Amino acid sequence: MPTQPLTFDLLLLPTWLVPVEPAGVVLKDHAVGIQDGRIVFMGPRHLAEKHTALETRELPEMLLSPGLINAHGHAAMTLFRGMADDLPLMTWLENHIWPAEAKWVDEAFVRDGTDLAIAEQIKGGITCFSDMYFFPKVASERVHNSGIRAQIAFPILDFPIPGASTADESLRQAVELFGDLKYHPRIKIAFGPHAPYTVGDENLEKVRVIADELDAAVQMHVHETAFEVQQAVEHNAERPVARLARLGLLGPRFQAVHMTQINDEDLSLLVESNSSVIHCPESNLKLASGFCPVERLWQAGVNVAVGTDGAASNNDLDLLGETRTAALLAKAVSGSATALDAHRALRMATLNGARALGQESEIGSIEVGKAADLVAFDLSGLAQQPVYDPVSQLIYATGRDCVKHVWVAGKQLLDNGQLTRLDEQQLCATAKAWGERINSHTH
Repeated sequence: MPTQPLTFDLLLLPTWLVPVEPAGVVLKDHAVGIQDGRIVFMGPRHLAEKHTALETRELPEMLLSPGLINAHGHAAMTLFRGMADDLPLMTWLENHIWPAEAKWVDEAFVRDGTDLAIAEQIKGGITCFSDMYFFPKVASERVHNSGIRAQIAFPILDFPIPGASTADESLRQAVELFGDLKYHPRIKIAFGPHAPYTVGDENLEKVRVIADELDAAVQMHVHETAFEVQQAVEHNAERPVARLARLGLLGPRFQAVHMTQINDEDLSLLVESNSSVIHCPESNLKLASGFCPVERLWQAGVNVAVGTDGAASNNDLDLLGETRTAALLAKAVSGSATALDAHRALRMATLNGARALGQESEIGSIEVGKAADLVAFDLSGLAQQPVYDPVSQLIYATGRDCVKHVWVAGKQLLDNGQLTRLDEQQLCATAKAWGERINSHTH
């Protein structure tokens, strides 16, 4: 604890403080002091009074936690929200989403869709998100302007995509953007080879070489459905995870999204390589893709984070709701009521996400020295009473409408439920206009 009196830029005084690290801890009558965007003090309230603060915020009946981390999504797809619902994955992709993307996705679409996604995420308590979508340079500009934190995974496929006619062009653009944003305090550039069935060995090897050289993360949809795994075995006589291991892609910087199909061999490859798994339960449920065995992974020592996936398949970017679904589903899948308890679920949505994105030294828990990425949840409402364990109440009885305040690097992006940097009415009007344009051409 600091001995010299400090001057905080901001002092936060919540009823409950949940640091996430150490695990399972709930602190009462504690304070968090912030200076230059970082946490410089965390301790009992009476000790905070020995320091001065330029701004003090009382947060009565509020739980202060690390900001939520949405470890996988496709931000601009908010503009396709609800367009092709209740269809199986490949029908949804091949007959609806890919044709719509070919027709509509340009820089303006990505700009407006990403802004909409960022606003929705901030309002839901998300302070950092991972994005894998077209025109990533445009997405990174929107992230920069909004004040949120993000990992932008450059999409790489074997066929032409909006913004890049070849995989080599995508890789070239990715390396360039990586260089441009290398020292950006809130944006990390990663590589996003789409899936094992859309990227061949040659391009995957190029991704591995470049990612190793730059020490960059790689995020990929892997084992999303039983059909994907079965097809891979029929065509190449090996499961996709085994193929990725053979190509040297698995490792601490590898983020395997979905992983609904896991056998003993897959599990040992994930454990040995220290790869992370990103669980998107609602998208998997809605597309009937299968269930990721979260508790089994967790007990084996695999780092499991949580993501919403895109709003076209979810249909919201509500990480708190996603985390509740993950906790409930883990119990059903493992046949154990003790699986993924509330405290571990919150850890999955915060520190595990930070670890998956390679940012656990910077974000994901409330610790002195880390960036002040924080969210205050209001537990004063009727539906939250009485409060025995605030973390249980947060996971099992609270919706994202209880998010009151959000800070990223100490800057307030949501104040009493109101966005401070983005114009909500304007965003709604723009999204409606896109909806009308797209709808008039599809019907």
